[in-house]
Amino acid sequence: MSKILITGHRGMVGSALVREAGRRGDHEVLTAGRSRLDLTDQRGVFDFLEEEKPEIVVIAAAKVGGIHANATYPADFIYENLAIASNLVEGSRRAGVPRVLFLGSSCIYPKMAPQPMPEDCLLTSPLEVTNEAYAIAKIAGLKLCQHYRAQHGLLYHSAMPTNLYGPGDNYHPENSHVIPALIRRFHEAKVAGAPDVTIWGTGTPRREFLHVDDLAAACFHLLGLENPPDWVNVGVGDDVTILELAGLVAETVGYSGGILTDPSKPDGTPRKLMDVSRIKATGWAPVIGFREGLAAAYQDFLSKLSSGEARL
Repeated sequence: MSKILITGHRGMVGSALVREAGRRGDHEVLTAGRSRLDLTDQRGVFDFLEEEKPEIVVIAAAKVGGIHANATYPADFIYENLAIASNLVEGSRRAGVPRVLFLGSSCIYPKMAPQPMPEDCLLTSPLEVTNEAYAIAKIAGLKLCQHYRAQHGLLYHSAMPTNLYGPGDNYHPENSHVIPALIRRFHEAKVAGAPDVTIWGTGTPRREFLHVDDLAAACFHLLGLENPPDWVNVGVGDDVTILELAGLVAETVGYSGGILTDPSKPDGTPRKLMDVSRIKATGWAPVIGFREGLAAAYQDFLSKLSSGEARL
């Protein structure tokens, strides 16, 4: 069994990776909480990797948030994510780790990228301003892996997931992503008997959503390839408008009031649909349907809420 370090194991993506590793049963999983390892501390990361000698490092740890958080704390987002990527990639090289999988984000692609977005549109035009700091850090992590692979012959590669949702999400009203934010708002509106719910922006931007358990399966699929692409999109290849999404979430939650839009709030990128032909050509495809996934995400929210474990 190969030893695999999964960073960010308490987050939504990291915990999904730990679940998938347990389901597969062919890896010894290594994790390290913040009390043991600060991923922004270079010396601490280098020493940890030298001591533990994992055979695979998955960089799922990141500072993440929605439009509001990215716009409010850009310095935090660029510094922490740059530090995490550079410390883990260089630390892995020094410790002789033969394989690294870095997880990025669809926001690395230009604001006005062709739709669906192919991998080779990276760096062809400006980024979306509201999450530029986070995107630049993720691009740097991708390029670290690409150039370390070219220069050092190490199998360091990246996966760029689309918008994610699922168990363990963050439901903070301002710092969460759109699906958990909507789940919380519609749930609270249902409980309060509110006549309507107002969503940010015009409701017209289109977004693609992938269940985090599908992403975890895709990551292990990529780790099983002998010669994976330097970076590859991971998504479903289909999208919905934010207003359509709000309707689906309201239906899932059981909220029957009105849905209003607030055009004074920013929309962000008009459309973000992944071109997933590259990963599909390797034999992978998602298996969790959107309605099924939303229902499971809402049940997870209710369960976490009742146990006091919800990230609010």
